[in-house]
Amino acid sequence: MECYTSDSGDSDSREQKTLDLSSQLLDSTSISLELSGIIDEKDCAENYEIMLLNSNRIKALPDTINRFCNLKILDVSHNGLVSLPDVLKNCPLTSLIAKNNLLRNESLPKCFFSTKNTLRELNLSGNQLNFFPEQILDLPSLKYLYLGGNNIVNIPKDIWKLNSLQILSIGGNQIVDVPESVGALTSLQALVLSDNLIEQLPPSIANLNQLRSLLIHKNRLKTLPTQIIKLKCLTELSLRDNPLVVRFVRDMTFQPPSLLELAGRTIKLHNIHVLAGDVPFTLLRYLKAAQCCVNPKCRGVFFDNRVEHIKFVDFCGMYRIPLLQYLCSSKCITGSWESREVDSNPHSHMMRKVLLG
Repeated sequence: MECYTSDSGDSDSREQKTLDLSSQLLDSTSISLELSGIIDEKDCAENYEIMLLNSNRIKALPDTINRFCNLKILDVSHNGLVSLPDVLKNCPLTSLIAKNNLLRNESLPKCFFSTKNTLRELNLSGNQLNFFPEQILDLPSLKYLYLGGNNIVNIPKDIWKLNSLQILSIGGNQIVDVPESVGALTSLQALVLSDNLIEQLPPSIANLNQLRSLLIHKNRLKTLPTQIIKLKCLTELSLRDNPLVVRFVRDMTFQPPSLLELAGRTIKLHNIHVLAGDVPFTLLRYLKAAQCCVNPKCRGVFFDNRVEHIKFVDFCGMYRIPLLQYLCSSKCITGSWESREVDSNPHSHMMRKVLLG
């Protein structure tokens, strides 16, 4: 999935627009001299739109890169970069590839955005980042983001700001939780969360109606949210190396519903109209948060107090995976209605398209 392309026409124009200094074992001093020579002697820096500096020995980027005023793609991957300063702020970059370096959060530029910078692709995979770089959230036009192979422990709740993302690759980190706000990335086509410490996915994942690939292997998932069956475009689902074992949790046995919960259920069950002004706004918002019991024989609702239940569903006709669903009461677990629900599910055709492993 990690790629970049040139829109150049014939081979001559492509050669003119690409400066390829990759795999030449150049260090920072040598790169600086090379770029200065192009600027001073050839005076053609403005001709280049693509610069390939990958697979060298560069620890710092020279300021002379700013003289390449039409630079759109910069590949500095597979170097020894320890910093990525603001030397690129004058380049109209659409793609910055800096994977497999020694970059830390504090060594990144304070801002990836400038008046000339229209980044569409950012690749910081294989570095030493400890947390999600907050400055990336200021790139609303970003389509491809690669942060795999770091030590990132979080996905920020403000991830929804990147609502143009088509690919989010953040596998191979130390992530435990996936926030509900991931569901706001409705343009997402590929989501890579593999090789982390994730124990559950949020139900909001059902909002990713363009998602084609979901890679969640090598995690700590014991169940999947039932809403995953709503992903009609999903054609690749990788689940291997997850526990995915059955577990029954009946919180109501240990935590009886509160008076607020009981009152809210009664209002919803008997369809009692509550208008704004009659009760506090916080109570109105609470009543709107009611969720229906998934048991088709039950008309009940619940708010905070619920019973977790596992339903096994066939994938590809040979795998049975547990989907997590919520019930309003432990009495709703009858067993007999589950198989009928699976057979009549209008999204069951999607399961046959899913690839496991």
